[in-house]
Amino acid sequence: MTNASVPLAAAAPIGVFDSGVGGLSVLRHIRAQLPHEHLLYFADSGFAPYGDKPESVVAERSLAVAGFLIANGAKALVVACNTATVAAIKVLRAHYPDMPIVGVEPGLKPAAAATRNGKVGVLATSVTIAGAKFLLLRDQISAATGAQFLLQGCPGLVDRIELGDLGSPAIGALLERYAVPLLDQGADTLVLGCTHYPFVLASLGEVIARTTAREIVLIDTGDAVARQLGRLLAAAGLLHAGDGAAGTPATPAVQGFTSASAAALSGAFANLLGIDAPVREVVI
Repeated sequence: MTNASVPLAAAAPIGVFDSGVGGLSVLRHIRAQLPHEHLLYFADSGFAPYGDKPESVVAERSLAVAGFLIANGAKALVVACNTATVAAIKVLRAHYPDMPIVGVEPGLKPAAAATRNGKVGVLATSVTIAGAKFLLLRDQISAATGAQFLLQGCPGLVDRIELGDLGSPAIGALLERYAVPLLDQGADTLVLGCTHYPFVLASLGEVIARTTAREIVLIDTGDAVARQLGRLLAAAGLLHAGDGAAGTPATPAVQGFTSASAAALSGAFANLLGIDAPVREVVI
């Protein structure tokens, strides 16, 4: 495989992708922290979920989606999916060595700093918690801090969140199945190890309240991803200057693409972010 060199410009958009709508939780932080940036969002819902596929398949698909975003002008990539980060971040960086690329990973380090009793529960996809990259990070942070990480795969949860009924009894039942054992083992901190999970914080909070009177800290890493993206863009001279840049609209543009239903992604933009963004269905 040959490395790809891509011309970059500060006014170009940032490409963000996930297996579905979960990455919108990261997009929300990017819009808040980098308000002048134009954004492309790819929801690969037609290929979802990534979490039940082999790493090699997810890596190949991630390369295809990244290539699509770059062909549409992306100056940087955000892999807004824990599973895809585990499977594909190295190959993406090797393929596009000159491009700022940010992945997401479960917030084990901030969780280790936040825990009071040293017990941290991690809610994530099965692929994420089985990945060598994740397990190495867990071992390193555990050795450095003494924190004990209790790992919980969450089959089916992403699928339910993709359906959009975030307060449904089915989602509540899954959260109870996955979170309660961690709380029963004494976890005082829970890591939301998938970008879909911040969208069910209300339901998770209800499960926690029914299970324990202890204060439980929840860790969402979208904010850290946006900060790292800003640092990389600044270092590369690619931060957007905002209003006044030649040929760019005063209001930063958000454009969506999906391998499934445009109506579903449009609804997610409206329901989860409160924005009306153009969406196009594509085949890659």
